[in-house]
Amino acid sequence: MTIKHYRDYFIQELTPLYDAGEAESFFYLVLEAKHQLQRVDLALQPDLVFSDEEIVIWNFILEQLKKEIPIQYILGVTHFYGLEFEVNSAVLIPRPETEELVDWIVQKSKIKNQKSKLKILDIGTGSGCIAIALAKNLPNAQVFALDVSEQALATAKTNAEKNQVQLSFIHQSILETEDLGQQFDIIVSNPPYVRELEKQEIKKNVLDNEPHLALFVEDNDALIFYRKIAQLAQKNLNLQGQLYFEINQYLGQEMLVLLQEMGFKNSELRQDIYGNDRMIQCTI
Repeated sequence: MTIKHYRDYFIQELTPLYDAGEAESFFYLVLEAKHQLQRVDLALQPDLVFSDEEIVIWNFILEQLKKEIPIQYILGVTHFYGLEFEVNSAVLIPRPETEELVDWIVQKSKIKNQKSKLKILDIGTGSGCIAIALAKNLPNAQVFALDVSEQALATAKTNAEKNQVQLSFIHQSILETEDLGQQFDIIVSNPPYVRELEKQEIKKNVLDNEPHLALFVEDNDALIFYRKIAQLAQKNLNLQGQLYFEINQYLGQEMLVLLQEMGFKNSELRQDIYGNDRMIQCTI
């Protein structure tokens, strides 16, 4: 079967679950990952064919997509801030909003043009996307990555090697930590922040596949991780040290109040590309 004919079949099979544009994007993601071919290659060589063995593989991927398993988990890789990361069901799939948080830190750190070595801690590192992107783009930084999940840390270690950066890994529960034992210039975290009451807003492919440990918090204490991390930042940030968070879009004002009440200064709330309150920064 020609690849172009299979593409039409692939999109037709998925359109009951996904819109045609998304189904087509899945096709080209798989085509590049499995065959190193892009849309332009198919346009220039319309008679390219799949072998019978290749169609078996494609049909398996198609069935996985019909079960609404995320394409990133099926392929085992995704891209974040210009880098490639391995992902699996032990870690969240990195998202564009988190790229914006990383870019904020990178740009602000470059403006400072700090010549001394920055010490950065990423709390709840997951795939390591934040820590690795920062280490890659801030060569004067010593970056630490902390997570409660051993599986997540194993994935982050693989990604650090893949992207040729040196990180220091910490296996620890942040909620059970009283002191981090050292000082940092920057602490950043994208902790669990989706309230149980917001579950109905979460897409089925996320709800059924991505780790709930990294997603959800109880309705009656939605800021539990932020409060704990901010308490540790009070002890373990250097003077003028910076604290960055990705946040629940509905709790931006509550975060501003929390940080003000805890004595943090220069709080700045930023919206993401979709116009939602998504990240906040302050200083000690």
